[in-house]
Amino acid sequence: MEPRLGRWAERALVDRLRSGDESALEELYDELGGFVFGLALRVVRNRQVAEDVTQDVFVTIWEDPGRIEPDRGTLRGLLGTMAHRRSVDAIRRDEARRRRETKTSMEPTFTPDLADTVMISHTSQQVRHAVSRLPAVQREALELAYFQGHTYRQVAVLLGIPEGTAKSRLRLGLQRIADVLRPEWNEQGA
Repeated sequence: MEPRLGRWAERALVDRLRSGDESALEELYDELGGFVFGLALRVVRNRQVAEDVTQDVFVTIWEDPGRIEPDRGTLRGLLGTMAHRRSVDAIRRDEARRRRETKTSMEPTFTPDLADTVMISHTSQQVRHAVSRLPAVQREALELAYFQGHTYRQVAVLLGIPEGTAKSRLRLGLQRIADVLRPEWNEQGA
């Protein structure tokens, strides 16, 4: 804290924080909120981010006052260190987000031509037809796994069957679909 608040007063404030005294948090904020905000603002150069950092620092102190160790330094030093670290983390997160956005915007986009679109549609119809011809137990397992995104273990739980049975139904269903589709794909040269 500032020099006018001596070590004993600071220790008393820490004790009040540890006991959950909200007025101690208000007092701490009144004393050091401007310091924390100013430090964060100098690092991040963005008012909103500096406000978020300041709030995060004080919420952290409120939620975990045990991290305050008066024998290791002053509250001002602790809050300053926390504010600086969180500010640097905020800058790193923002830079990482910008890199991801730049990378994503630079990736080529694939736009299928008419022939590809027709082929995809035809193949999709063939697969749907092959699935519809499966026995109900295999069709149900495949729909859960491939159309709803469940793992074989989740399929087993959802259907109330052993995992081995779920695996077998999935494997047999896929094999039957392949058997149905293979002749037509061979004709097409696929």
